[in-house]
Amino acid sequence: MRNILQIFLSIFLFVPVFGQQHNVTIQNDESGSKLIVNGKPFMVNGMNWDYFPIGTNYSYSLWSQSDDIIKAALDRDMPLLKNMGVNAIRQHIDITPKWIQYTYEKYGIYTMLYDSFGRYGLTIDGAWVANTDYSDPRTKEILLEEARRLVKVYDKTPGLLLYLLGNENNYGLFWQGAETEDIPVEDRKSTIQAKHLYKVFNEATVEMKKLGASCPIAICNGDLLFLDIIAKECKDVDILGINCYRGESFGDLFSRVKKEYGKPVLFTEFGSDAYNAVTQSEAQKEQADILLKNWAEIYLNAAGVGNSGNSLGGFTFQFTDGWWKFMQNSNLTVHDTNASWANGGYLFDYVEGGNNMNEEWFGICAKGYPDSRGIYENYPRAAYYVLKDVHRIDPYSPNTTTASIISRIADINVMGSVLSARSDKAALQSEKNKLISLSQLRGDFTTFYTGAKNTTTPGARPDAPTSFPSSTGFDHMESFYVGIESKPAENVHAEVTVNVLGNVAENPIDEIFYENRGRANYINENGEYIDLGPLERIKLYSASFNWDGDLFNLNAFFRKPHYHWGYEGDFFGFITVR
Repeated sequence: MRNILQIFLSIFLFVPVFGQQHNVTIQNDESGSKLIVNGKPFMVNGMNWDYFPIGTNYSYSLWSQSDDIIKAALDRDMPLLKNMGVNAIRQHIDITPKWIQYTYEKYGIYTMLYDSFGRYGLTIDGAWVANTDYSDPRTKEILLEEARRLVKVYDKTPGLLLYLLGNENNYGLFWQGAETEDIPVEDRKSTIQAKHLYKVFNEATVEMKKLGASCPIAICNGDLLFLDIIAKECKDVDILGINCYRGESFGDLFSRVKKEYGKPVLFTEFGSDAYNAVTQSEAQKEQADILLKNWAEIYLNAAGVGNSGNSLGGFTFQFTDGWWKFMQNSNLTVHDTNASWANGGYLFDYVEGGNNMNEEWFGICAKGYPDSRGIYENYPRAAYYVLKDVHRIDPYSPNTTTASIISRIADINVMGSVLSARSDKAALQSEKNKLISLSQLRGDFTTFYTGAKNTTTPGARPDAPTSFPSSTGFDHMESFYVGIESKPAENVHAEVTVNVLGNVAENPIDEIFYENRGRANYINENGEYIDLGPLERIKLYSASFNWDGDLFNLNAFFRKPHYHWGYEGDFFGFITVR
């Protein structure tokens, strides 16, 4: 009866019925290593997926929003991922089991659950410790309890694929200062800390398995740094997860891991930015080319294909652009084009001595502006369409060979994907109204009252007032602001705001205010008052220009003058008021 009811509900809710239990194991044989899900080989066609509306940063969490917002975000993005052939996403432990299950049961997409494991600091007995010391007994105790909690809270959640401990924690071991080159490697502080780190990784894995963890457990390492220590200390870990940014090729990565460690490889991050630091323009084709070559190597090293046989797949980095990545706490509504580090593996914009990696441009999709609830559209780049074709390849299908995979990869038309993405780019530009748009339209309506028992201000306004306040009683101000902005290129932005006056109050006691330029102006000529009319109804209020060039960042601005301490405008008095 229960099964009948479940099927009935799924039909009306359009939710596919998946088994409530699923089994995930690793199979090792002479052909290599495979991830087995429900009895079938499973190539991880994964994606690093997150949700950060423009204007937010790392402090934003989708999972702390209301259920209707979470559901709206998932229902906006998961169909795009499913259409691309993505079968797994990587998620931080902020997510609750409810949404892991929802994503799996509605879209058939699994979740690799990731715990940073002290990578960015740790709270120890109520105090925040920014640099995690993996040799400290109390730190170790907290991390092991954190690992046990993963199993207690999440295990056997429908849709849970893997556990992932850490996020390139080995890179965080260098906080203790610059290494001295003449100190032997084994005696350096980072190496000593690395031994403690990987021992804790392994102990956490053992603890999780003691509790009956139903999914394989991976650690996340930054490339192959400390691989020798990993091989010695992490014998109980199931999978070596690697964040790897080597450009077009992973080089000897698969063969080294096979020879030196023997565990299967899963790329937890890899990819390319979609911005050319040399031409200062979007680089959709270049991003798509690199990802195609990366995935070709991932498939060619899968079990049974004939190469290293230790590739389980990977999680492409990342689904959408991260507008907060550069500076992280400022310019959150600006898609920065700053290249913050150099990598010679990305030849399309590498110049020796210059940076070429743009942190905010790794998205397979460009990001649209959010609505009032923080929900936004995504606009696929060429890489999206290339990956859609890539993920149709199944390296575990019968009669698959190195030659057949290479042939399938060669048939993928990158330029065709570029052309397919042009309509998405046009839609994004239409949303942004990129070339010229209205950035501000507001009206300030203010009422003033002037009056006191001993005031010398006239009770009624003279026909030709030559001093102010012109009269007691009520008067009002009408001040309008119109802003126009333009973004003719990704690295150029300009904005101009003008002030337009309606009625200008004549009764404020304080005569120093921005709109007083629009008061009626009278002169006395031979005893006769002549009305010159308001002199300035329209005035430039502010202007800015930003050009983020390859060798410079030009910022120019104009703001209305600063009249006195505490008044808005040119705070430092750079502009002289006359």
